Amino acid sequence: MSEFLEPADAQTGAIGIYVITGFLGSGKTTLLNHLVSDPAMADTAVIINEFGEVGIDHALVEKAFEDALLLSNGCLCCTIRGDLLDTLETLVVRRDMGRIPAFKRVVVETTGLADPAPIIQSLTDAMVTARGFRLCAIAATVDAVHGMGQLDRQFESRKQAGMADLLVVTKTDLADAGALKQRLRALNPGAEITEVIDGALAPEVLFALDGFDPSARDWLGALPPSHGIDQDHGHDHDHNHSHGHDVNRHGDDIGAISIIRAAPLPWPAVRDWLRSLASLRGADILRMKGILSIEGCAEPIAVHGIGSMLHPPKRLAGWGGEAPSSRIVFIGRDLDAAGVGQALDTALAGQGPRN
Repeated sequence: MSEFLEPADAQTGAIGIYVITGFLGSGKTTLLNHLVSDPAMADTAVIINEFGEVGIDHALVEKAFEDALLLSNGCLCCTIRGDLLDTLETLVVRRDMGRIPAFKRVVVETTGLADPAPIIQSLTDAMVTARGFRLCAIAATVDAVHGMGQLDRQFESRKQAGMADLLVVTKTDLADAGALKQRLRALNPGAEITEVIDGALAPEVLFALDGFDPSARDWLGALPPSHGIDQDHGHDHDHNHSHGHDVNRHGDDIGAISIIRAAPLPWPAVRDWLRSLASLRGADILRMKGILSIEGCAEPIAVHGIGSMLHPPKRLAGWGGEAPSSRIVFIGRDLDAAGVGQALDTALAGQGPRN
């Protein structure tokens, strides 16, 4: 267990990276405009794809550092020049040289048609963590007016929503978002969902996220069983069930599956299972989040991953009155709940008798 529970020292004092994604016209620019005008964005560097697309009030600008603008509230905004990793490196170099102020966090805004997966993979690269950065969370804007149609037609929209830790439903003053939020909950049961009008999101809502928030475990219990989803909201569902796992789909190639086990699990088997899935199906797994009941450990263990990248597990404070069990949610493309569950059973059988 010592290997499993070693603290991630490299994350101590790291500069958190927060990604804002979302399909074209879903309100990313409006959201970003609101964020950069908030005093709580002090000590934040914002990296955007094209500065001209973001209507920042130039009366707020104090000083310009070549491609970077320092706003009066302390927020530093710059454009991507070439590779995202190069931009992060440039920020670090300029900070170390005293040419720009120190910053505590970075917000990265993607283009509307961006597949977020390569960006996320870049931000989990060893070169990024070695420079003192750490990916904390992904937020995706979804348009209440056009979001349902975009999820139907655009794979990028489904992928953006599927990878998010926070789903920001915009334009709720123009359209009812009930059916859209229900679909988003089934697509990504691990994400928080909030509604905003005119981009009015408080920065602390975004910065409170940390990929997997150990204090917010309700999403596990919120994964709806087949009979818990309203079948009459105009979108077809295909629910397949077998013992110990569940799948929620909306007729497209991205869905959420859950693996549930009541008995405590041996860590070596779980570790091998997760590593195998990351290696074999990493390209198809958008997110993985779970709470584990591990043999020999009284506390719950939180695990999460993005694609083929598994993040260090965390020991939580306690079960909070819940009965200990293991619950893992995978969000991805063409995932088979029965196959993923059987792979875990195979790994468990390979461990031999458990004491």
